[in-house]
Amino acid sequence: MGVRMKDVADRAGVSPRTVSNVVSGSAAVAQATRQRVEAAIAELGYRPNLAARSLRAGHTGMIGLAIPELTSPYFAEIAALLVEGARRRGWTVVIEQTHGDPEAERRLLRGGERVVDGLIISPWALAPSELAASSSSARPVPLVLLGERSPDDRMDRVAIDNVAAADDAVTHLLARGARRVAVIGLQPHLENRTAQLRTEGYRRALHRAGLTPQESAQIPVTELHRRDGAQAMSELLDRSPAPDAVFAFSDELALGAMSTARERGLRIPEDLLVMGIDDIEDGAFSGPGLTTIAPDKQQIADRALQCLADRIYSPGNSVPPQDLVIPHALVRRGSA
Repeated sequence: MGVRMKDVADRAGVSPRTVSNVVSGSAAVAQATRQRVEAAIAELGYRPNLAARSLRAGHTGMIGLAIPELTSPYFAEIAALLVEGARRRGWTVVIEQTHGDPEAERRLLRGGERVVDGLIISPWALAPSELAASSSSARPVPLVLLGERSPDDRMDRVAIDNVAAADDAVTHLLARGARRVAVIGLQPHLENRTAQLRTEGYRRALHRAGLTPQESAQIPVTELHRRDGAQAMSELLDRSPAPDAVFAFSDELALGAMSTARERGLRIPEDLLVMGIDDIEDGAFSGPGLTTIAPDKQQIADRALQCLADRIYSPGNSVPPQDLVIPHALVRRGSA
C-alpha cells in the first residue's frame, strides 16, 4: 500500500485536513506547520493525486504563467521557482511568452476558454486601467501580478519596492565615491512603471546627496538585453563629462555596459563603478563580479502561488486583494 495522507499527518503531528491544506494551498497554514508537513511529505515520499480532486471541484489543476521573455535570465529563474512550487501543490504550469505585446496580454487576461484555473502575469504593455478592467469583468480569471499594479488596489500584486531598491543602489555608488552616476534602462515606451519607479529612486538618492540629476546621464533603452546596455554605455562615454558610475536597471544591461567599458579601455571598478539589479547567476561569474540588488526570488514565487491559491479556492474569486512587497538585498561584488 502506498503512503497515505494519514501517514503524513501522523509523522508531522497534524490532522489530515492540515496536510490537505498544505498540499493544495487552499487555506493558510502557519509557516512552522507547513515546514513540518513538507518535511514529512519528503521523508515518506508521499505523492498526492490532486488531479481527480481538482476535477471534482471544477478545477483543471493547471495555472498559467505569462512572462515577457523566456530568454531573460531573471524571468527564467522566476519561472523555474514557480514551476517547482506549483509542482509541490499538484499543479501544472502553462507558460506563455508575451514579448510585451498588448494583444497577447489582453488575450491571456480574457481567459480564452478558461483552460487554466488562474494566471500569474508580468505585464509590460497594458495600462493600469486596462488591467483593472480585466479584474472586474463578468468572468475574471483569478489573477496575480508580478511587478507594478493598478492604483485602484483591485488585484493581487507581488513585487519589490523599486524606488527603495534603486535608492539603495545609487546610495551605495555614492558611498564608494561616485559623483557622476548615470542610469541605463529608462523605458518610456512601456506602460509598466518599473523603470519609472527605479528612476525615481535614482533621483531621490542624488537629491539627498546634494547632487542634481542630469538628463544626459539617463539613457533609455528599447529592451533590457546585453546589447542594449553595451550601446547605452557607448552613448554615455561619448558624452562629456563621462560618468564615474553606472546603475543599470537589469543585470543584463549592466553586463553589456561593462563589456563596452572594457573595450574602451576603462578599468572596473577603478575607473568606473557598475551596478545592476536582478542578481542573475551570470553576474556572479563576470569579470569582475557584478554588484547588484537581489530580489528575494524564492519569496516572490512562494507568495505569488499562495495568492493565486487563495483566489482560486475562494468562492466567486472573492478574497480581498493583497499588495505584497518582497525584500531585496544589496550583493556587493567586484564591480562596485
